[in-house]
Amino acid sequence: MAQDQSQSKSEADSSDRLPFEPKTNRKKDGKTAPSKPNPEPAKGENSRKKEKGKSKKSEENKIPEVVSKRMLRRIAVFSGLPTALGIITFILSYFVVTQDFLELPNSVVVVGSLGFFGLGTLGISYGVLSASWEEETEGSLIGLTEFQLNLKRFIDSWRTFRQQSRAKRSPED
Repeated sequence: MAQDQSQSKSEADSSDRLPFEPKTNRKKDGKTAPSKPNPEPAKGENSRKKEKGKSKKSEENKIPEVVSKRMLRRIAVFSGLPTALGIITFILSYFVVTQDFLELPNSVVVVGSLGFFGLGTLGISYGVLSASWEEETEGSLIGLTEFQLNLKRFIDSWRTFRQQSRAKRSPED
């Protein structure tokens, strides 16, 4: 029975947090634990302990390499293709105008290329949010379901951060 409760508690915790978020970051009541002053270590130990503490924290907050490579591949596709099309728009329009195939107004070329560059900029965000953040799950080709899930996670995390920062700023009663 106790094992079932611990399993359901860990499943609830894992669905509440990001896949690569440290388990110790989230508090149920929204308040952080009071910090305890650390006793002063000896001079030689001080630098070694700081390095170990920093590397341990950075390892906890680090996005797994499998997930980061997946994000980079998606960014390359969803941002690289529109950006390349934006550059090709300039080259193609120059060729069309110099060969007298068609008279293109400058505004058409600028709006067309800016549209592709804008899509490339949005592709960066979509590439990150459409990748599966679970190490074991590859995700779909386009990533619409992953995008919806990760956007919800991102918004929830942002709201929690805002609430915590407002609670810190407001005076306690």
